[in-house]
Amino acid sequence: MPSTTFSNVFHVPAPPPAVLAHLSEPSSYIGLSPLVVAVRDVRKEPGVTRYVSVERFRFLGFITYDNLIEVTLRTTEDSVEGEVDSPGGVRLVYRFRLTPDGAGTEVEDVLTVHATLAPVLWYAARKARQVQLARAGILAARAATLT
Repeated sequence: MPSTTFSNVFHVPAPPPAVLAHLSEPSSYIGLSPLVVAVRDVRKEPGVTRYVSVERFRFLGFITYDNLIEVTLRTTEDSVEGEVDSPGGVRLVYRFRLTPDGAGTEVEDVLTVHATLAPVLWYAARKARQVQLARAGILAARAATLT
């Protein structure tokens, strides 16, 4: 299965425990990923949270498609790891590693996109990278509400 990996390191002006708590909560991803408009069917177990995320895609400016994806989150002492299974043979694996950085947090965001077909991988990887880069600014902007 073809894949590609992206990495982004950025600073969030909030302490690591606050960033960890935010990234561990499914509802936080609404708007944190510009595509995610809702989460549903949240199931929490010790160390693992599973839920359905609704990604909204727009085509030609007026056609919308809601993509329902299965998400699994795992939280450790210094990271949040996730797996996404999406229709169309797309799978994402990601990790936010959190490191204290002065009064804030350095976030290393590593994302690997897998897809069954190369053209699907190209499209999914392009969208995933756009979301990854946008997420850095959105998370930093939310910092004041995290402390």
